[in-house]
Amino acid sequence: MADQQDPIFQIQRVYLKEASLEQPNSPAILLEQQQPAVDIQLSVDAQPVTDGIFEVAVTATVTTKIGDKTVFLVEAKQAGIFEIRNLSQEQMGPIIGIACPQIVYPYLRGNVADLVQRAGFPQVHLAEINFQAMYEQQQAAAAQAADASTVLQ
Repeated sequence: MADQQDPIFQIQRVYLKEASLEQPNSPAILLEQQQPAVDIQLSVDAQPVTDGIFEVAVTATVTTKIGDKTVFLVEAKQAGIFEIRNLSQEQMGPIIGIACPQIVYPYLRGNVADLVQRAGFPQVHLAEINFQAMYEQQQAAAAQAADASTVLQ
């Protein structure tokens, strides 16, 4: 028998960590007839909390504008606390960078849609995200940056 313990991956809690809504040009902008342009930015952040416990957060920033005037700006950060133990370093990256955000993201989507609707606007539905592709892109960019810094030295 091997001395290695079984891997552990458990969700401890999922929660809305932060949310904000701004309508800096209301009420005048609400009378505009033009369709606003919508820009959506996403980011993933992970922090160790204590031994084997990690917080993984997904942040969405939704900015809608008509011309150069903001109709509304919503920023929401949905987080989860995960217990992750007995995994190799090679396994930890994909778990924290792919699996955890996939669990947290549906909650973020619902909270953003609800916040926008409660502000009096049609719901904004965040698209499904391929967190594996996002993770691989970040890893490739980090490797490229590491290669560039090695060449510069």
